This record gives sequence, structure tokens and C-alpha cells, in this order.
Amino acid sequence: MTITNISIDPRDVVAPVSRRTFGSFVEHMGRCVYDGLYEPGHPSADDHGFRRDVIELVRELGVSTIRYPGGNFVSGYRWEDGVGPRDERPARRDLAWRSVETNQIGVDEFAGWCRLVDAELMLAVNLGTRGVLEAVELLEYVNHPAGTRLSDWRVSNGAPEPHDVRMWCLGNEMDGSWQLGAMSADDYGTLAARTAAAMKMADPSIELVACGSSGSAMSTFGAWERTVLERTYEHVDAISCHAYYQERDGDLAAFLASSLDMEHVIETVVATADHVKHTLRQTKTIMISFDEWNVWYYDQHVERERDREPWTIAPRLLEDVYSVADAVVVGSLLITLLRHSDRVRSASMAQLVNVIAPIMTQPGGAAWRQTIFFPFATTSRLASGEVLRASITTDSYATAEWNEVPYVDAVVTYDAPALEAAVFLVNRHLTESRTVSIDLERVPAMRIVEALTLSDPDPTAANTLENPDRVSLAPNASARLDAGRLLIDLPPVSWSAIALSGAGLDAMAG
Repeated sequence: MTITNISIDPRDVVAPVSRRTFGSFVEHMGRCVYDGLYEPGHPSADDHGFRRDVIELVRELGVSTIRYPGGNFVSGYRWEDGVGPRDERPARRDLAWRSVETNQIGVDEFAGWCRLVDAELMLAVNLGTRGVLEAVELLEYVNHPAGTRLSDWRVSNGAPEPHDVRMWCLGNEMDGSWQLGAMSADDYGTLAARTAAAMKMADPSIELVACGSSGSAMSTFGAWERTVLERTYEHVDAISCHAYYQERDGDLAAFLASSLDMEHVIETVVATADHVKHTLRQTKTIMISFDEWNVWYYDQHVERERDREPWTIAPRLLEDVYSVADAVVVGSLLITLLRHSDRVRSASMAQLVNVIAPIMTQPGGAAWRQTIFFPFATTSRLASGEVLRASITTDSYATAEWNEVPYVDAVVTYDAPALEAAVFLVNRHLTESRTVSIDLERVPAMRIVEALTLSDPDPTAANTLENPDRVSLAPNASARLDAGRLLIDLPPVSWSAIALSGAGLDAMAG
């Protein structure tokens, strides 16, 4: 069996683990909100109509922040439609997804739901069809304590305390021709700068995210970021990145290399932001909010969406069923996000329920975990302390896009005060196992708390309504400690996590 060697040093720190890395995304799209989070007639529904079974799964998933309400939806959204008495809220056409939005869930209800799942709310403002005034008014409604028309309106709507939203997105994917109000980088940068300046006048403590490119395939990728940051740098704290991946033409090996593209996106945006920083002679460093990422089988949905009947409520949209291979890719994308924690300070896996999501629901029936649920939940649970810089020696393969794809990728986190470490690993080889040997000589004595692996002889295996537990994590009995090294065998097309702890070892030795 081929051996991969990994060496780490607790002094070689990339950055602290950011809890915001484990964010998610809820858009008013398809069955994400209605029939997903909110189903008043469901047997598990609470007094507010939210499904308790979904709430429990979201808590288990370990989501830290949730971006809301879009996404493409936000570029046509009037936030005022979703507050006040429900029977007075207008139903409107959502042009982004050719659906009818009932507005039965709005910012107050969603902020309350976020508190139920212990997640931080991250709001996006509409810069597609609206602008400065509406953004400032939403900020006042959401965050001002009381004593003004808009804050008192919130109080009268049953939310006496401010929602205290810290992170705000200045629009969504404004470079995309599909976006309501799509505009040039210059026009968007000018509007975003004006909006950001006004919002910071209202509350200097909030954090603002400017729109980056919709994806690295956009012809303006890089140039868009440069122009936008040249206009907004003074006022914003981060710029967004978006990336989705899918297996094409049955090329599983190329699909498993998806995280190399994410690496390229991050490094390109960082280089661009730092170029603008130096050109403008700024001292502040712009961070990255990777606030849309996931596996999404977009190609399969294009024709289906074209033939769908428009203007219905909560249609079934983008309800991808995820495989073992998809979960391995999601795990490898999480490894990449953690490895870049010095600049990626927040991220949102899109989306949370039903729509390209880790959680699926049946109206009136069950909720279950998709395969991609497991690497996300486990990484969120185990990653703590600081991300360490790992040196990995492994063999590699080539794809049409990448000359050198490592078969094994990994990231290590270490919490020195708690004496806890976690290792996250992926084996991209289609047919062969890999033994990984990790040098722990510089790490205080540790014991293995748990070792888990997600794999299957059939990488297309998935969880469904009929068989919701077909795929899950399993203990990896091969994990062992030997003379200052941690060794584990990784099956083909697999993702693994190992938790280590040194707590209590000194006392046991004594």
C-alpha cells in the first residue's frame, strides 16, 4: 500500500479556525423555506410553523452562520413585504426563479429561527432593483434598539429586541446576466461604495461584503474584483467568492480534483485584493467570504427548469441527490477552506434544506441527511483552535485541467489549551487505498478519540426517502499510534476525520 507522509508543527500556524467557515445559505427558492424549514401542518411543526425535525438536523449539522434571503432572489426582493401581520403580506412574482413568493416568512421570523438553531444571521441587501435608501432602512429596522419609525415598527411586529445582524452582503452576483439589475463592475462598485458608506454611517461596527465574481469561469473574473475593490475598499471588509462543482462526462477523477479550482479562486482573489491594497496605499486587508459553494448538478437542471410550469408556490427546484463521491468532494472543499483560514473568514455551503442541500424533507413526512451532511457536520464539530500548516508528501495524477492532483489531501487543526487535535483527510484514488503516516513528534502526547471514514464500494451510493441511511460515517479501525506517528488506511474515494486528545494523559501516566 502506498504511504503518504504528513508532518506538522504546532508552531507553524496558518490562522485560528473561524467558526464562520461553517456557514450555510437559505434562499427563498424552491422548497428551501416553504416545505423545508417552514411547514405549519407538519406533525413536528412548532407554534411558529417551523419543523422541529429540521431544526434538530440543522443543529447536528453545526451551522454557524446563515446567509439570507438570497441569492438571485434578493435582487427583486422588497423586505417590507415580509414583515407585519401575515394576512396582510402581499404575494408577489419572484422573477429569479419564476415562482410565487407568499412572504409568509420574512426577516423577523427567520431571525427567530436562527436563534432556535444557534446560528448567526447574515443578511443580503437588494442592489439589483433597489439601492442605498432601502439598505439603510433595513439596517435600521433590524438593528436599531427602538425610538425610530422603523425600529418601532419591528417592535410592534413582535420583535422587541434588535436582531443585531453583524454581516451584510451588498447584493448578489451582480456580474451575472441572469441577475435582475445586472451591471458592470464600475456601476456596481460605485453603487456598492455609496451603499456601504451610508450603512457604516448608520452603524460603523457592521461587516460588509462586496460582490465578487459569480464564478471563475466568468470572462471578467479577476478584473471584476479589481474594479469593485478600487471603488469600495475603504468601506468594505470582505469580498465574496462563489463556486459550484459537478461531475461531467463520467470523469470521476477530474471531479475529485474540484478543490484545486477552489484553491485557484481563493489565491486569485487574494492576489487581486492585495494588489488593490498596495495600489491604494491602504493598511486594511480585505478578507474573503466564500458565501456560495457546493456540488450542484446544474447541467441536469437547465432543460427541466425551462419546461417547468412557472408562477407556482415552492416548486421542486434543484433537489440534487448526493452520492458518496459528492460527499468526498465536499469534504475536500472544506479542507481547502480551512487551509486558507488566514483569508477565508466566512463561508456558506449553498443551500441548507432541499435545494442543493445536506438536508432533505418530504412534505408531511420525514427529514433525512444527504451524504454531504456528514463531512460538514463532522468538520464543524471537530475543528477547533488553530489551523496548522501541513507538509504532505504523496503521489499524484493528472486531469485535463490539472497536471498534478495529489491523491491525498489533508488539513490539521490544533487546540493547544484544550490539548485537542483533528485531522481531516481525503483519498482521491479511484481504486487503491492509501496509508497515511502523520508525524506527531512535536505534538504533546495524544490518544485517538475517534476515527471516522465515509466511503462505499459504490461511489454513486446515496441516501433517499426510501433508504435514508444507505450511506453514513463508519469507524475506521485502522487508525493507530506508533512511535510518535499517527497511521490510518484510507479506502479509495473516501473522506476521513480523526479526533485526538491529550487531556488527562499526564494524570494517567502519574
